[in-house]
Amino acid sequence: MGIEDFGGGQTAQADVLVVTTNDVPGYQVTQVIGEVFGLTVRSRHLGSQIGSGLKSMIGGELKGLTKTLVETRNQAMERLVEQARARGANAVLMMRFDVSEAADVGTEVCAYGTAAVISKV
Repeated sequence: MGIEDFGGGQTAQADVLVVTTNDVPGYQVTQVIGEVFGLTVRSRHLGSQIGSGLKSMIGGELKGLTKTLVETRNQAMERLVEQARARGANAVLMMRFDVSEAADVGTEVCAYGTAAVISKV
């Protein structure tokens, strides 16, 4: 697996800019639409759990789980962008991830932020 398997984020052609900052240099916020989020819950399959258990006994990175978490975060972010776009935003400010266990059956990943309309200054 290469580094591209463990990355995330948006493509260069994204029509909704997602940033972790309060503002975007060179742009002004012309409208705040409000909170948006993208949510997904993933369970691990049995093979993954067994492999992780064995790997955790000898140490080292759990690459299969790392890749699954990246895919899960990307799915949550895609849903965040879809919601922002549907509400008329062209940006999501202060984007964050929240990760938690979901009733001992999986991992819940939520991407959230503030949908806004921005324009060049």
